[in-house]
Amino acid sequence: MSSRISLLPDHVANQIAAGEVIQRPGSVVKELLENAVDAGANSIQLIIKDAGKTLTQVIDNGMGMNSTDIRLAFERHATSKIKVAEDLFELSTKGFRGEALASIAAIAHVETHTKTEEDEVSHCLKIEGSKVVEQTISTQPKGTSIAVKRLFYNIPARRNFLKSDTVELRHVIDEFHRVALAHPEIKFTFYNNGSEFFDLPIDSIRKRIASIFGTKWENQLVPVEEKTSLVTLHGYIVKPGFAKKTRGQQFFFVNRRFIKSSFLHHAVSSAFEGLIKPGLFPGYFLYLTVDPKSIDINIHPTKTEVKFEEEQNLYAIIKASVKHSLGVFQVTPSLDFDKDPSMDLPYSYKNKTPNLPPIEVDSSFNPFKGEINRLPKKTDKATQWESLFTESNTDPKIEDKVMPLLNVPQVSRVFQLFSKYIVCPLKSQLLLINQNRAHQRVLYERFLNEITNKKGQSQQLLFSQTLTLHPLQLEHYIRLHDIIDALGFKIKLQGNILEISGAPISCPVEKVTEILETILDDLDEISDSHFSQADQIAKKIAKTLAIRTGEILKQEEQQALIDDFFGCKETAVSPFNRQIFITLDKSEIDKKLNG
Repeated sequence: MSSRISLLPDHVANQIAAGEVIQRPGSVVKELLENAVDAGANSIQLIIKDAGKTLTQVIDNGMGMNSTDIRLAFERHATSKIKVAEDLFELSTKGFRGEALASIAAIAHVETHTKTEEDEVSHCLKIEGSKVVEQTISTQPKGTSIAVKRLFYNIPARRNFLKSDTVELRHVIDEFHRVALAHPEIKFTFYNNGSEFFDLPIDSIRKRIASIFGTKWENQLVPVEEKTSLVTLHGYIVKPGFAKKTRGQQFFFVNRRFIKSSFLHHAVSSAFEGLIKPGLFPGYFLYLTVDPKSIDINIHPTKTEVKFEEEQNLYAIIKASVKHSLGVFQVTPSLDFDKDPSMDLPYSYKNKTPNLPPIEVDSSFNPFKGEINRLPKKTDKATQWESLFTESNTDPKIEDKVMPLLNVPQVSRVFQLFSKYIVCPLKSQLLLINQNRAHQRVLYERFLNEITNKKGQSQQLLFSQTLTLHPLQLEHYIRLHDIIDALGFKIKLQGNILEISGAPISCPVEKVTEILETILDDLDEISDSHFSQADQIAKKIAKTLAIRTGEILKQEEQQALIDDFFGCKETAVSPFNRQIFITLDKSEIDKKLNG
């Protein structure tokens, strides 16, 4: 009787292991960068082609390997990190399973050059699908270079499963960020398709964050620091005013290893409770140092999930520390947050006694004199409007219909209330319109139409403006330049600098660079479809340019806004699904006044 059970061939076992460890080019980047860090390198280069599908190469100046180690490194469960089982509870390195290089070699072509300080020459090893095809000597400097080519060449189904280059590159960048943020003491360089993407010098954590996400981030960071017998905590939280709709800038590092923890994330979110709006997420870069014996990092092949012995105590420490930082650095709201600084008493007047101003009274003034004569007379336009409103009001379901049917009067009967609302008195109703949301709707539909039809009107700038882009913004601009052109921007790209000679007519000159930064920042939530991109960008610009609450409008500006608003296709809600207006019936007002 023949046996039904047999041992898997090594190349099949390696492919199965690769499916757990290597899911996409970003996984290769993570493993190679972490190996370079473990090798003691202080300078690491990442080279990517076609989002890592064609080439992923990492070059470091670490300790290197000799001719024996280079062969063993690609065997399964070969590692220099642990010798006995007890070592699993004293880990201070990134990798230790001994699966990464073997898994990569099983599904790609791998070429490795490595040299130790003691060796006179470097060693080269070429592997294709777990098979060594060549081992020679070469002339390379101290350190290791590993080039991974043709990823998933022997597993077409897995290769076809990969997303677009834009999506895969985003995953590569995410993995690069995680390692670079964990090790600001290491210089990192990132090249994408022959162009320098990041050049991160050795620096402080704060400077490293700014180098990656842009210099404006440096002023948004609030330091966090706490030291207890359980954990040493340090890092930064992002000011509540800069909370995002996505979880992009949220980083936990435990013993310099990036981790994901919904439990610890909840601790930070709880500290921000009441400071940010629902639906927004706080940003943070928090570094925890704990006893390696108190955590288990061997619960998932990617090692991004850990288990803590004292989770509840850790939760309390993080929440308290973040709350303390929010209070100490005065980023919590105060009762006078709307106070106008111009109303502060000058220091030189602090001890002076104010003099009572003289009061002059006109005894002949009569506030009611001529009141009857000042009441507005019914004009032809008013009569015409009233008839239109009466016609529209014949429909018993008028409140459920789109408001353009109301035919807002063209006479000057609108006025501003609380510098927030525009009030339109109608025949038997009062219409209260939120000026900010109404203007958002007007601008959103205008910009979306211009992007869709590529008919954005441009105004030439008297003086050209420039905007220097950090690498992520540059990648976003290259991805979205067609949409930006359709809006009416006239831009020439020189390296990483935008030279702006024209802008949309609706965009004030002083806000040109601000609008472009708004478009190019925080695009993780935007899909690759053109409509989603156009929709999100139109929303971003509309929110930035819309009339603010508290902004005083002239009579003609109020009327112009009302006219534009009731010309929109949708008037019930803003682009962000916020109610724009309410109506008060005469019967409601009578009931409140007359009981």
